[in-house]
Amino acid sequence: MTSQTKVSKVLEQDAVQAALHLSQGALAIENNEFITAEVAYRKAIAIEENKATGSYNLGNAYYKNSKNEEALSRFVNAAKVATTKPQAHQAFHNLGNALMNQKEYSRAVEAYKNALRNNPSDDQSRYNLALAKDLLEKNPPQEGEDDQDKEQDNQDKKDQQDKKDDQDKDQDQEKDPKDNQDPEDKKGDEQEDKKEPQEPKDPKDEQAKQDQQQQQPADGQLSPQQVKNLLESMNNQEKKVQDKINAKKQKGVKIKSEKDW
Repeated sequence: MTSQTKVSKVLEQDAVQAALHLSQGALAIENNEFITAEVAYRKAIAIEENKATGSYNLGNAYYKNSKNEEALSRFVNAAKVATTKPQAHQAFHNLGNALMNQKEYSRAVEAYKNALRNNPSDDQSRYNLALAKDLLEKNPPQEGEDDQDKEQDNQDKKDQQDKKDDQDKDQDQEKDPKDNQDPEDKKGDEQEDKKEPQEPKDPKDEQAKQDQQQQQPADGQLSPQQVKNLLESMNNQEKKVQDKINAKKQKGVKIKSEKDW
């Protein structure tokens, strides 16, 4: 016996064994023995994983016993491994029914469309497709996790902007208080700074000038009175300069505001 013959014989035995389990499962369903049917169908699937019959029959067993989640999973697998159009049509049609039970109308519409692609003449699939479209229109998909992620991104951006605004406020508070003044007031202060204070005329200086003009000796020498007047004038001028310097120092001090927590 050749190796190819051995393989063919094993496959035949597997097919016979799987068919036997499928038959046992169908008989158990007729007798309302769900547990027995489930075990038989699982054995058939384990032997022939790439055959749609076992998954399809087990899916029907789950569906009839209100195990919709399990049924849906089996119909998906049956549709995936179906090798003929009738098998694919039946798998997609029942998959659509399971999705309708879960109110997943968008997926149900696609399932019924696939069923009709494999059997365009099936009125039941066409009716179910129209029903699924109507329910989908009346019950559009709700906002899911994608919208929650967008909302979180927006909140993060808002928090970053608020943080930046707080930092800008802190920097503004550290600046010269004049920077926060009204433009007109600030302009007035700048003009005030540029404007030199007028110095009052000292009567003594005026008198000294007159005396200097009147007592100017012909030979160019200063008289005692002129020397006295000149010294007083220099002292007065030096005092005014010093006062002006002190005034500018006091005016130039900047107040640094405390930062808020």
